[in-house]
Amino acid sequence: MSQKRIYKQYPQEFKEEAVALVTEQGYSVPEAAKSLGIATNLLYRWKEKQEQSASELRPSETELEELKRLRQEVKTLRMEKEILKGIRIIWLLCEIERWATSKTHNGLTG
Repeated sequence: MSQKRIYKQYPQEFKEEAVALVTEQGYSVPEAAKSLGIATNLLYRWKEKQEQSASELRPSETELEELKRLRQEVKTLRMEKEILKGIRIIWLLCEIERWATSKTHNGLTG
């Protein structure tokens, strides 16, 4: 009777820390794998999987250009909004002055 091989499962945090030994602390994959008591090819797989996940999350060059363009557009629109607010305030002040002037000329003030 043949027995099924049982594979040890490692928590995600352990995998991330193992890969960090290589990517952040400068250990080679064989050194890190040996110190953790795991197979070298396993650590290579974890590292590759983490790198693929990271590259999928990174925006593409086209997306970065679009983001830059949209940020510039937002900046322009905000400036235009502030200018229009200023124009509205000036217009309201002129209307108030015109109204006050017309009341004075019509003899309606006390």
